[in-house]
Amino acid sequence: MKAEAFAPAKINLTLHVTGRRNDGYHLLDSLVVFADVGDRLHLETGPELGITLSGLFAEGVPEDARNLVWQAADGAGWCGQIALNKQLPHGAGIGGGSSDAGAVLSVLAKNGFDIPADLPLSLGADVPVCMGARAARMQGIGEKITPVVLPELHALLVNPGAHVPTGAVFSGLQSRDNAPMPADIPDFASAQDCAAWLAEQRNDLEAPARRVAPEIDRVLGDLSASNQAMLARMSGSGATCFALYPTKKAAHMAAYEIGTEQPDWWIRAVSLT
Repeated sequence: MKAEAFAPAKINLTLHVTGRRNDGYHLLDSLVVFADVGDRLHLETGPELGITLSGLFAEGVPEDARNLVWQAADGAGWCGQIALNKQLPHGAGIGGGSSDAGAVLSVLAKNGFDIPADLPLSLGADVPVCMGARAARMQGIGEKITPVVLPELHALLVNPGAHVPTGAVFSGLQSRDNAPMPADIPDFASAQDCAAWLAEQRNDLEAPARRVAPEIDRVLGDLSASNQAMLARMSGSGATCFALYPTKKAAHMAAYEIGTEQPDWWIRAVSLT
């Protein structure tokens, strides 16, 4: 088997922490979308399981069983070489490793492999939703996935280079029993309507992440101040933040403006699905 896979950046438009189970897992209610930027993988069946790395963010990524890609392939009973081109920053709240693992499981399923039902969630809360890589509401500990239909959304992703440990962010939560999103997500007539509804929702991890990485304050401030920005918020546990814009042109103009001021930041204008 030879196969190619695309692992898109995962963006949490909302992330409500609604409780905590006795086993320590947090309960979430999150509206998740995927960007048209991401990592790329090439899989080729062989006698040994191995990973080779390339790309902008290859440095520091493990090439052994610590890598979720390795764990996904091994758990599915597949053996061979995986070439992973890392274009997404890691520890950035956009599901880099989870999206890579989800992409591997998805392509293996399409090639006839029987994926154990409990494998995706065992790799991480984001892996099940990343297997589908389409707009969805993610609830529970990541096991409940409900597809949603959203209008075309244009966004700017910005990461200041800060690595934010997920554990430290969850530890900093002041409340773990917060309100979920409304029971029904509306049928939005436009991106503007969607952004207005999203502004009434939250990312409960944003406040503790900002305490861990104050750079997030500057990113959110710059995004909020950019021309035609409709909403600025942090994704996941950070430090990547996003802003929504009414047009693709507006997102690209904001990328140029912020990039001129902050050339060392990771900045990508994207479409979200």
